[in-house]
Amino acid sequence: MAKFSKIEVLGTIAATGIVPVFYHSNPTTAQQVLKACYDGGIRAFEFTNRGDFAHEVFAELSRFARKECPEMVLGAGSVVDAPTAALYIQMGADFIVGPLFHDDIAKVCNRRLIPYVPGCGSVTEINTAQEAGCDLCKIFPAGCVGGPSFVKNIKAPMPWSMLMATGAVEPTEENLSAWFRSGVTCVGMGSKLFPAEAIASGTWSTISELCSQALQIVSRYKK
Repeated sequence: MAKFSKIEVLGTIAATGIVPVFYHSNPTTAQQVLKACYDGGIRAFEFTNRGDFAHEVFAELSRFARKECPEMVLGAGSVVDAPTAALYIQMGADFIVGPLFHDDIAKVCNRRLIPYVPGCGSVTEINTAQEAGCDLCKIFPAGCVGGPSFVKNIKAPMPWSMLMATGAVEPTEENLSAWFRSGVTCVGMGSKLFPAEAIASGTWSTISELCSQALQIVSRYKK
């Protein structure tokens, strides 16, 4: 079961501003990446359900996080059906993320008071997800559906919306400033935080530094 309450999870995600999105089939590598992000100041992390036996890797990662990264809010991503959501919740997921909205996932998460962050690409999808109890909605793929301009135009008639942009997010001042000026609550960021050469060589400090630099940028623009 989740370590943190729903309010704690949403508060941590909003306060951090960046949710790294990562998958690796090797549990040790996943643990080292998680710790590197933690050392860089990250307090919310999404491990994606993108490979065979990903749930087994997540189970080990969840145990590791509770011991080595006690303040880290750990979620499971790329979840597209309710049984998978239930599986990850049982393994300690603090939140569930998906590329789409599925009402059955919302029901499973609401029953356990677990934040569900569904992917949405239109005003109607965001509204539908909010009606189903999704406090935070993922704009996905953010770069394809309109970028920061899309977020800004959503926030105008729906200022209460909490939005996470994922896709076309980079750890640069130009990119992050545009997203946060548009009104996002947070951003999801994948490969740009995890250079392949750093993963291959085990240069975990590179990841920590990238996270730290990105967080410093976010702190200057986050409302």
